[in-house]
Amino acid sequence: MAARSAPSCHLRLEWVYGYRGHQCRNNLYYTAAKEIVYFVAGVGVVYSPREHRQKFYRGHSDDIISLALHPERVLVATGQVGKEPYICVWDSYTVQTISVLKDVHTHGIACLAFDLDGQRLVSVGLDSKNAVCIWDWKKGKMLSMAPGHTDRIFDISWDLYQPNRLVSCGVKHIKFWSLCGNALTPKRGVFGKTGDLQTILCLACARDELTYSGALNGDIYVWKGINLIRTIQGAHTAGIFSMNSSEEGFATGGRDGCIRLWDLTFKPITVIDLRETDQGYKGLSVRSVCWRGDHILVGTQDSEIFEIVVHERKKPFLIMQGHCEGELWALAIHPTKPLAVTGSDDRSVRIWSLVDHALIARCNMEEPIRCAAVNVDGIHLALGKKDGSLTVLRVRDMTEVVHIKDRKEAIHEIKYSPDGTYLAVGCNDSSVDIYGVAQRYKKIGECVGSLSFITHLDWSSDSRYLQTNDGDGRRLFYRMPGGKEVTNKEEIKGVHWASWTCVSGLEVNGIWPKYSDINDINSVDGNYIGQVLVTADDYGIVKLFRYPCLKKGAKFKKYIGHSAHVTNVRWSHDYQWVISIGGADHSVFQWKFIPERKLKDALHIAPQESLVDSNSDESDSDLSDVPELDSEIEQETQLTYRRQVYKEDLPQLKEQYKEKQKSGTSKRKQRAPENSIRLHFVHGYRGYDCRSNLFYTQIGEIVYHVAAVGVIYNRQQNTQRFYLGHDDDILCLAIHPLKDYVATGQVGRDPSVHIWDTETIKPLSILKGHHQCGVCAVDFSADGKRLASVGIDDGHTVVLWDWKKGEKLSITRGSKDKIFVVKMNPCVPDKLITAGIKHMKFWRRAGGGLIGRKGYVGTLGRNDTMMCAVYGWTEEMAFSGTSTGDVYIWRDVFLVKTVKAHDGPVFSMHALEKGFVTGGKDGMVALWDDSFERCLKTYAIKRAALAPGSKGLLLEDNPSIRAISLGHGHILVGTKNGEILEVDKSGPITLLVQGHMEGEVWGLATHPYLPICATVSDDKTLRIWDLSPSHCMLAVRKLKKGGRCCCFSPDGKALAVGLCDGSFLMANADTLEDLVSFHHRKDIISDIRFSPGSGKYLAVASHDSFIDIYNVMSSKRVGICKGATSYITHIDWDIRGKLLQVNTGAKEQLFFEAPRGKRQTIPSAEVEKIGWASWTSVLGLCCEGIWPVIGEVTDVTASCLSSDKMVLATGDDMGFVKLFRYPAKGKFGKFKRYVAHSAHVTNVRWTYDDSMLVTLGGADMSLMVWTNEMESYREKKPCDSEESDVDSEEDGGYDSDVTRENEMSYTIRALSTNIRPMFGTKPHLQQKEPSVDERPPVSRAPPQPEKLQTNNVGKKKRPIEDLVLELVFGYRGRDCRNNVHYLNDGDDIIYHTASIGILHNVATGAQSFYQEHNDDILCLTVNQHPKFINIVATGQVATAPSIHIWDAINKQTLSILRCYHSKGVCSVSFSATGKLLLSVGLDPEHTITIWRWQEGAKIASKAGHNQRIFVAEFRPDSDSQFVSVGVKHVKFWTLAGRALLSKKGLLSALEDARMQTMLAVAFGANNLTFTGTISGDVCVWKDHILCRVVARAHNGPVFAMYTTLRDGLIVTGGKERPSKEGGAVKLWDQELRRCRAFRLETGQATDCVRSVCRGKGKILVGTKNAEIIEVGEKNAACNILVNGHVDGPIWGLATHPSRDFFLSAAEDGTVILWDIADKKMLNKVNLGHAAHTVCYSPEGDMVAIGMKNGEFIILLVSSLKIWGKKRDRRCAIHDIRFSPDSQFLAVGSSENSVDFYDLSLGPTLNRISYCRDIPSFVIQMDFSADSRYLQVSTGCYKRHVYEVPSGRHLMDPAAIDRITWATWTSILGNEVLGIWSRHAEKADVNCACVSHSGISLVTGDDFGMVKLFDFPCPEKFAKHKRFLGHSPHVTNIRFTSGDRHVISAGGDDCSLFVWRCVHTPH
Repeated sequence: MAARSAPSCHLRLEWVYGYRGHQCRNNLYYTAAKEIVYFVAGVGVVYSPREHRQKFYRGHSDDIISLALHPERVLVATGQVGKEPYICVWDSYTVQTISVLKDVHTHGIACLAFDLDGQRLVSVGLDSKNAVCIWDWKKGKMLSMAPGHTDRIFDISWDLYQPNRLVSCGVKHIKFWSLCGNALTPKRGVFGKTGDLQTILCLACARDELTYSGALNGDIYVWKGINLIRTIQGAHTAGIFSMNSSEEGFATGGRDGCIRLWDLTFKPITVIDLRETDQGYKGLSVRSVCWRGDHILVGTQDSEIFEIVVHERKKPFLIMQGHCEGELWALAIHPTKPLAVTGSDDRSVRIWSLVDHALIARCNMEEPIRCAAVNVDGIHLALGKKDGSLTVLRVRDMTEVVHIKDRKEAIHEIKYSPDGTYLAVGCNDSSVDIYGVAQRYKKIGECVGSLSFITHLDWSSDSRYLQTNDGDGRRLFYRMPGGKEVTNKEEIKGVHWASWTCVSGLEVNGIWPKYSDINDINSVDGNYIGQVLVTADDYGIVKLFRYPCLKKGAKFKKYIGHSAHVTNVRWSHDYQWVISIGGADHSVFQWKFIPERKLKDALHIAPQESLVDSNSDESDSDLSDVPELDSEIEQETQLTYRRQVYKEDLPQLKEQYKEKQKSGTSKRKQRAPENSIRLHFVHGYRGYDCRSNLFYTQIGEIVYHVAAVGVIYNRQQNTQRFYLGHDDDILCLAIHPLKDYVATGQVGRDPSVHIWDTETIKPLSILKGHHQCGVCAVDFSADGKRLASVGIDDGHTVVLWDWKKGEKLSITRGSKDKIFVVKMNPCVPDKLITAGIKHMKFWRRAGGGLIGRKGYVGTLGRNDTMMCAVYGWTEEMAFSGTSTGDVYIWRDVFLVKTVKAHDGPVFSMHALEKGFVTGGKDGMVALWDDSFERCLKTYAIKRAALAPGSKGLLLEDNPSIRAISLGHGHILVGTKNGEILEVDKSGPITLLVQGHMEGEVWGLATHPYLPICATVSDDKTLRIWDLSPSHCMLAVRKLKKGGRCCCFSPDGKALAVGLCDGSFLMANADTLEDLVSFHHRKDIISDIRFSPGSGKYLAVASHDSFIDIYNVMSSKRVGICKGATSYITHIDWDIRGKLLQVNTGAKEQLFFEAPRGKRQTIPSAEVEKIGWASWTSVLGLCCEGIWPVIGEVTDVTASCLSSDKMVLATGDDMGFVKLFRYPAKGKFGKFKRYVAHSAHVTNVRWTYDDSMLVTLGGADMSLMVWTNEMESYREKKPCDSEESDVDSEEDGGYDSDVTRENEMSYTIRALSTNIRPMFGTKPHLQQKEPSVDERPPVSRAPPQPEKLQTNNVGKKKRPIEDLVLELVFGYRGRDCRNNVHYLNDGDDIIYHTASIGILHNVATGAQSFYQEHNDDILCLTVNQHPKFINIVATGQVATAPSIHIWDAINKQTLSILRCYHSKGVCSVSFSATGKLLLSVGLDPEHTITIWRWQEGAKIASKAGHNQRIFVAEFRPDSDSQFVSVGVKHVKFWTLAGRALLSKKGLLSALEDARMQTMLAVAFGANNLTFTGTISGDVCVWKDHILCRVVARAHNGPVFAMYTTLRDGLIVTGGKERPSKEGGAVKLWDQELRRCRAFRLETGQATDCVRSVCRGKGKILVGTKNAEIIEVGEKNAACNILVNGHVDGPIWGLATHPSRDFFLSAAEDGTVILWDIADKKMLNKVNLGHAAHTVCYSPEGDMVAIGMKNGEFIILLVSSLKIWGKKRDRRCAIHDIRFSPDSQFLAVGSSENSVDFYDLSLGPTLNRISYCRDIPSFVIQMDFSADSRYLQVSTGCYKRHVYEVPSGRHLMDPAAIDRITWATWTSILGNEVLGIWSRHAEKADVNCACVSHSGISLVTGDDFGMVKLFDFPCPEKFAKHKRFLGHSPHVTNIRFTSGDRHVISAGGDDCSLFVWRCVHTPH
């Protein structure tokens, strides 16, 4: 039989010998049914020891390397390697796939683990980041993903005792993970001193946060939390590979071959050393262990599986063995017994019994074995080795017969002759040696014809010839036994070969693909009896072909299971089995051969279910027995929907072109025209390449699609409504089971499916992101909740969606050929079918994937092309219509019957309650009974049957039927010719809608005085359409050729038509009969025009660049216009009929005089002044503005000027219809634009009275009628247009605060650099000079003095062990907004500063903190929904920032959302139900993301705007509507499913409104939105249209707005100077008409409000000046709750010597006195200059302040009077100090100087001396306790000591060592070397302070950390505790008196943190 069909026999996998022990671990378990599950190669194996039976799971496409068992022990998860690896979850009982998890990992999946209740699965990838991923495996949905580690991860496990915790381990690490929201956060295990940092190989979790782990050195490490608490040493002598926890305890297995059992507290129970048992051997290494009850399973490195019964532990039972590591190549079959012999690079030769499925003998050789052969008598076994030697053994007892080494290279092939006398040995050195068996294997011949290594040998049946194949693919023949080459082909012809294992030769041509010369088939074996051939290749595939197969590219069946290359394959001696062996997977597969006759009984082995198609990919020869494709289908498969430019590309293209054209015109452009148009009616229906796209809705309207429009047609009123959400061709349409919603899929780069409501025409959901090019089929499930869609990408991806949520549930590649239809099973929502070119597939959902089975045709039919399909009355019945007119009836996946239904393809079928209806190319509609037994009735679609009410005419009888649907007592039919008909059950047919047929439509003309128009198309018809309310085609005439243009004569009686062949005709406009025709040109006639007035002349333009002018009366050509260099595109007459204006394809604008055609040159300025009868030109100054920014990509194809010369309508290649003001001068005019056509708009025309605009779509063949809505007529209805391309050039206004916020660049803490301009070598990198006096060991010297004077001497010193944040003075108001809120009915307020969220009690001032953010918080919002009380969301700065959602009261983190916003999150907002969260990023696109925050799931994300977005907020009553505002931007958003749709705010309704920068947003009832602007106005929007402006609501920018939910009142806050009537805060009514102003009594010159919130009778205000103020609504009284410094850094910090007060001095020119006990500001002094340092005198009665301008001031504390002031320096004072005896004042500045003043001389403050040679600016100074010395730390990392008051530099280290200091604030010196960290390349330690007790030290650094050390700390990198909270740069830090508190001052955050010191108890 011909090789053009695959063989009809079959292979079934029966047994696999082997187990994967190498490079894998923990992959062997007992299932609940006491079966054993493991894997080998690409197959999951379930082995039943009781029945000695194997079941196989074959859903993987490559090597499996990981396995996890579900806690219920029935389900198994396996992970594979590969470029796009996936995870399968399958049932070990049925071996069916339950779920597929894919599209996340790359390279492979290294580990898997289920959680305690089995709901979630964790996987680890093999990619460079070793990604850790958490799945909801049932849904196939990824919940969270994080980079795992930089090096390999070996094991991962869920903590079974704590929810949402995991542990992973691997190369030199162990990590403890917590899952919160979508964020997986790791903490590294701390090895500490308890154990060595080393590779951890396996782990198990136990109670009480304990984790046991096995290490590489054989120890067991025990962890509590993240700390190593103890080690169990020497548990094994080498690495512990596997650890398994069972009910009784733990089992561990190691490289030392031992198994150890431990109880639940990890006390040893027993040890089993497998090396010492009977089956053991040296080097045995355990890779996997599983302990259940009294049984232990052990898997070893060498592919063995042992089962040990605990009480007989000396006798392990070997239940599986296989070859070990190394390639497996040798395979031989015993000639008479069911035995197979294999030999491998592991040097072993093994004999397997194919009946008992067991290893029966094994023998080890010296060298790796590469081939084997058994002699015909079955006595001798010959083995070829890798080293070129040959060994012959006796099969009986494996004793050696002979050993020969004649060659140096590997022996690759070896065969005994059929008579048993010779042995042929093929070697890699390209020779074949012949040995005589009887002569003790003496060499008797040699064959040397080959030039490459020998790959295959075969003997002839008479043992006289040998054929060989070599590496070059040559086939040679030799005479035996001598080895002479046979060159005469005749001699060979009759030879019969004993076996066929060669890969080249005529008989096996078919095994090679048609056009490839690759050498990847490793082995072949022919079965002469069964006439089949089996092959093995490099891709892990075993194939069955017919034998012989002569033609290349033969058909086959393919079987997968092996992973990489299959090295050899052989039939067993009786052809019952096929044995195949895998090279890298070193496994042996045994396949049962099922011949054809048995197949009938074995229908259960029909298409095996797998993710990889098990049937072959057909080659072309497959088509030979499939009928010719029908011409229509052929045509359709040729269609391509790819576009050069997709609409999605336009925004980017515009940006690119704008860059180029920055130098464009800047003069104020004219505005878009006042008029707008609305789509009124569309003539057309897309039937030529779509099917089943026509339905009745619930209320009996008809829904279908054409071009980019979804149409709802009301047949009673003959009106249409439109869904205009698509922006390109719609290709498919499906209706919801309730007939109210419709799904439509479109063309696009990332094409979308829209689900919309036919009643409101609003989109409900938009599905995107998983198809390419387009979506060609959609279908709803029976419950309406799911939707299936098919793409037209190369793999025809099939996606299953939960459409309301917009979630992809499952995805798979459908087929490589086109799919026409997808249908979901009405009974089982998880099943569906797809049908298409030679394709019928039955799918079921498995988690994130779909598993497909091909329809099994058997002998009943053939693999035909399916055009339509439906499900029948039970879940397993399906029906499909074929391209030959048959209906195929399927049960499950089997074809059970075929019925002839139509002549030609069956294009559409529809299932009814009791039967079916079909429609075909033959134009017949057939009704069938419910089993397709008989046809009940047929209707022919004929003109004769047309009812009188039809809206048009049928073009031909029996048009091809493309869609069919029933309802409301009628059959609805859509035809290929673009007609929609309604067939009454009794027979009459009504035509409802029609359009042009296939072919481009270009010609369009409107009548001079009637509302009708004419069109002519490439479909060879001329049609007249009625544009009045009857909307129908009035007349049609067929033409011989297609036409491209037409024109009515001025009297409307004649119609001229230009055709494609260069001829044109004039017809009677009423009857369409010919009047006259001419044929003077060869090329297309592109435009044709009657002269105005009497229509005396006719101008005819053609593509061969000429215009002919004819005299209409005399029918003669009177002139020819020459001179154009390219084809003519448009012509227009002037009013007098004397001048022609011409456009050409080369963009020339030419003028000719009529009638002679003389060329004229007219200056461009004059063109405008000429009165033109019509204007359809697209060139010239008057319409320069119509060319878009991206003019190079797209052409404007048509234009038409309205009769009143006001509006120019254009059509272009992108499918846009645009309206411009005329004349459109200057580049890039403003316009209104409309999308409805899909690709190019070929023509546009106004009707005679401008009441309508008619447009033609080229490829979409539709005629669209738009009504012109004049300004007067339109009652401010929103038009569906979008504004112009180029954003307005006007600026959006200016304000310094807004600019500052917009240009703010946020420092990421980890990347911060030093705040001071330091230089030099850091202390920890400086070389130490050896100390001068090394003291003698026994010293009579006095004891070393204290380093530091301690002022609590006598008391026992207690070190400080911890710091707890107690108070924060500060609020981030300067660049954030809406970040202060009331909680708990106004008792508390919540706000933030630095990276801390603060809950502040209004009455007591007590504070509590949320400290989980690791960088600055930028935004904060409170959930308003009563279900989520006190829930707060905060967003932060970072490269990959996160949003935290937390409970304000107990500070629990509820969810963390890791974002894709780079830089930071600048706005967050909760939805009305509180379940959704909206976030806005600071990335360049200002991405907007919507989250379901409780699950951490990202729902939708989209680029928001190209400029900064300041705020985005949900409407308070909605979960889907929100508004974003920003720089020159306000957008109104809708969340539809997973898509975000936006509309720009439209200003056009108001005169002179301009788009300003918008800063804040609030909401009112009835869809009102209020936005605050930079100018102080508030804009009021209705929907997205501006309806009024509240002018000057504030004098300056409106920064904050708040909508009160309970009464709808609105609070606004702005920037204002306080005045009598005005105030920076105003309270308004719901409509923003009346207001009441409140003044903030802050004493500032201008108040700038950044945040407002309203509680009960109170308004909460946050200002730019870091105050938070509560304003009473009744009495307008202000109560300041929070104060802070306005601007930082805060450099100066001083604590009172005895009381709990401290002073801070900052860049904002203020010094503030704070009271810690009362938690408030006591006093504030404005200095008028930036302050830099501050200091108390030792008694606390004076304060010295150093300023940035070099001045310093001394104040008296009691009166705040100035005691003295002085300015001796020009630069900033950095530190100022009183000496301990109060006599001297030291002033250090950035002028590298320290000045001394004697205070005892009174307030004159004359300098008495200064310190010389200071190398750099001064940072800190400290006096000695005796006031005689001063230590100075400087900007070049050097510390100097000076004498006081002389200023002499003290050099002697010994003297310096003896000084006792009064204070220590220096960051330099050996005593504090340990404070410098390793990671400070760019960042510094800025400040330090030693406690009064002298034993603790705190520091502040540029990373914003406060650290606590012991003092002194001379060792490098000393141990410390760190405290986070500040933004980058802690500038100063001090202990308060008595070491009760530490105060730290922030640089970037202008905040002061008060930490309580926790002392160690006595």
